[in-house]
Parts: sequence; structure tokens; C-alpha cells
Amino acid sequence: MPLLPELPRVQDAVELLDAPLSSSDLEESLGDISRLNRYFGGSWVTRSHLVRLLRTRRGEPVTVLDVGSGGADIPVRLVCWARRRGVSLRVIAVDRNCQILEVARRRAAAYPEICFVQADGLQLPVRAGGVDAAISSLTLHHLEPDAAPTLLAEMARVSRRGFVVNDLIRGRVAYALVWLATRLFAWNRMSRHDGPLSVLRAYTSREIVALAERAGVSPIRIRRHPLLLRLAVVGGGR
Repeated sequence: MPLLPELPRVQDAVELLDAPLSSSDLEESLGDISRLNRYFGGSWVTRSHLVRLLRTRRGEPVTVLDVGSGGADIPVRLVCWARRRGVSLRVIAVDRNCQILEVARRRAAAYPEICFVQADGLQLPVRAGGVDAAISSLTLHHLEPDAAPTLLAEMARVSRRGFVVNDLIRGRVAYALVWLATRLFAWNRMSRHDGPLSVLRAYTSREIVALAERAGVSPIRIRRHPLLLRLAVVGGGR
């Protein structure tokens, strides 16, 4: 039995990154997310589970769809990893916000392996099985329970080998540590507001299992990374 009661999920909250933004706030906030992903292992969580899912060989062409790609820091790091290992990787970075895509294109200008598409993750413009794998990071918690199953279903639909969803762990310790991390390593007011709120909006493992069942994509595998304050949801593969 846990020592402390479970934190309830905050419903219908709006993060500042989801609202209209100035270009300077957007640049700084996406930079903060990239920095936190790098320092605290968010990028590693996605990559490690994706690599195990795909089991790619040197020279084998692979296409990955990143849903809710934001500033494209994870696609960039995936491409850097693939270049070092001789993996032929193409990433399709999808985001519904045209402002965010504009920033991401500039940040990823040196990586022609990444292409950008403006689209809603709940209605992906990709045929069934059109990519090898789909990933998302810090996207699921933005969706309320009526919409979240659709994201999982769409990611499962478009991917041949499976999908990886990377999000925050919801808990009191995670909330305190994210609050502290955003004060120490985030420079923008939006990041300091959105980071702790994201923890409160995140789904527990039990809630994600229920979402996956509603989406018709179970069974799934959930891997917790408590030291990194992350959990990974893996569908497909073995």
C-alpha cells in the first residue's frame, strides 16, 4: 500500500504551450523542453524502447513518425544516433501547431532526414502501416480521456512494428522534482508553469491500460523509469 494517497489527475487544464504564443516565448519554451529531455533522460527513454522495438540492422531503412513533435529535439537526437550507427533513418515530425513547426524546421535544418507535416495526432494523414513505428513524447497528457484513446489507436494503425509513448509519471515526488528542475534548468515562465502542471495531467499506468483497452490496442507493455520520472508505453513488437 502506498504511503501517500494517489494524486488525482487534473482535468481540463490548459498549459501555456497550448495557447497562442509570442515567438520569443515559444523559442525559449521549446529550448527548455529540449534541455530537460537531454539532462533528465526523456530522449533516452524514447530511443531505448524504439531501438528494442525495431531491432534495426546496419543500413536497413527505417521510417518513424513522431506525433506531437514540438521542437523536434527527439527526432534530431534519433537521427544523430542513427548516423553514428549506420542506420538509414527517416523521421516524419508531426505537430498541429504551425508556429511550433516553423521553429522546429529551423532547429532541424541540418537534418534532411527529418520532414515536417502539420496534422492532428487524432487524425494522422498516413495510411495503415505506412511507417515502421510511431512515437510520441509528452503528448498523451495533453489529451483528456475522451480523446487519448484515439491517439493510441492512430499510432497503432499507422505503424507496422509498433509504437512508443513516453510521458511523465504522475506522483507527489515527480511533481516536486519537476517543479525544482524547471526552476533550475528552465528559463521561460511558460516552462515553469507547464512542467509541474504536466505531471498533474499525466496518466497513471492503470489509467493508460484502460485507455489502451478503449482504443483496442491492448495488450501493451508499460515500463516505468522512476529515476527519470518517465514511463514508456510500448505497443506491438515482442
